[in-house]
Amino acid sequence: MKLFKKLTLAAVTSLVAVTTLVGSASAASGISGKITINGSTALLPLTLQAAKEFQKINPKVRISASGKGSVTGPQAVKKGIADIGACDWDASMDVPGFKAFEGQVANKVAVIPFATVTNKNVKVNNLTTEQLKGIFSGKITNWKEVGGDDADIVVITRAFGSGTRVNYQAKALAGGDIVKKAKNYKEVGSSGDMKTAVSTTPNAIGYIDLVYVNSDIKALSYNGVQPTTDNVINGSYKIWAYGYYMTKGQPTGATKAFIEYVQSAKFQQGSLKKLKFIPISAMR
Repeated sequence: MKLFKKLTLAAVTSLVAVTTLVGSASAASGISGKITINGSTALLPLTLQAAKEFQKINPKVRISASGKGSVTGPQAVKKGIADIGACDWDASMDVPGFKAFEGQVANKVAVIPFATVTNKNVKVNNLTTEQLKGIFSGKITNWKEVGGDDADIVVITRAFGSGTRVNYQAKALAGGDIVKKAKNYKEVGSSGDMKTAVSTTPNAIGYIDLVYVNSDIKALSYNGVQPTTDNVINGSYKIWAYGYYMTKGQPTGATKAFIEYVQSAKFQQGSLKKLKFIPISAMR
């Protein structure tokens, strides 16, 4: 009799588990639609990974994602050509150089660490705020002025409208200028282009979000602190920002479900961390 009860209980437990799985699959497959995402190239690796995972769970949803710079995200939402505008600042509020996009809601999805990067031939491992301000303003033009070799510094920066530029200028340069120069100066349009330009240009310096940093380029310490996720969390490394998904009003339908997936503990503590972003809960 006891054995029968045990077997019955096991059978019921299995039935509940199967029913739950079937119910979850049915609920997931009930989400359908198309989501168009535009904007930040810093957030693009996160967006592409989340889209891959979300579509696997919800096969009736199609997600199209592209990155052309943060400002294009809320602009695309405003024009009605994107459901989500990925942006490296809260575009519902005024920031230096950009007015608020009225009627848009900022959905916080990640913490983005940024790093100063150089070509691997540069023999400098740390720069201070004042040194960076001098380099990017054009007042410091030779690596020997900051402890490196006697070589002209090649400054590579992001075009106006880049969220990486907005945050780097505000935090790493303490609001200092980025001045265009006819010699040894170049603008690029995306994080990927920045990585390529710095890695292939001797004596180059630039800035990029940590997810793009690998052995092709060198990430420098800032005021003696290395650019790591741990140092962002413990408060010692200051060059970081929240990443947002901007929507026209509160998100609904498939768009809402996708944003909630990106904000979920499963994604935040899983793929997001593996990509060298930081969960939003870590900064609370």
